[in-house]
Amino acid sequence: MPTYPSLAGMTRLPRPPPANRTSPKSPPGAGARALNEGLVSAKTFDEVFHVVRQAVREVLGRERPGLGLALSDLPPGVGAYWPVTGNLIVLNEGLLKVMRRMATSPLEFNAFIYVLLAHEYLHALGYLDETAVREVTARVTRVAFGKDHLATTLAEGDLWQRYPFLRFAPGGRGERLILVRGFDRDTTSSYIR
Repeated sequence: MPTYPSLAGMTRLPRPPPANRTSPKSPPGAGARALNEGLVSAKTFDEVFHVVRQAVREVLGRERPGLGLALSDLPPGVGAYWPVTGNLIVLNEGLLKVMRRMATSPLEFNAFIYVLLAHEYLHALGYLDETAVREVTARVTRVAFGKDHLATTLAEGDLWQRYPFLRFAPGGRGERLILVRGFDRDTTSSYIR
């Protein structure tokens, strides 16, 4: 399994592009293979996020630099969150611990993380409606990886239905926050070391 770091007046956001801005690509080719290889070989949250950023950039032509990542003891029904106008994505540490134990392959674990990060990254890009962000997450993943990829299956479905054991993951009330070092290196390496 991958060795991730320890699992221990509002400004109006820009409107998201219309759903039909990017037409689906022809069958996945070299780009999808590169994304898949990146997802399979990822050993850190930053490496999975690199795949997320690349997929969103290829499909939607949008990106946002300078995001951070934290882990927290969230309730089992919350996979992750992004505070509106914030720059920090918070992942549920309990779900990650359970999924790390239960995943049958590094790809399955990384695809799970990919879906959580992609969903929150799209929130950070201005998709605030939950239904819309789920649809866009699924569309980006389908176009980037192809309709038969595991990440697409996870993005198009309900993680708690596919993995019912997640409902019983250890959780809390989000009182603890652990910052993950070395996240979003693609856009922060020039000024954060």
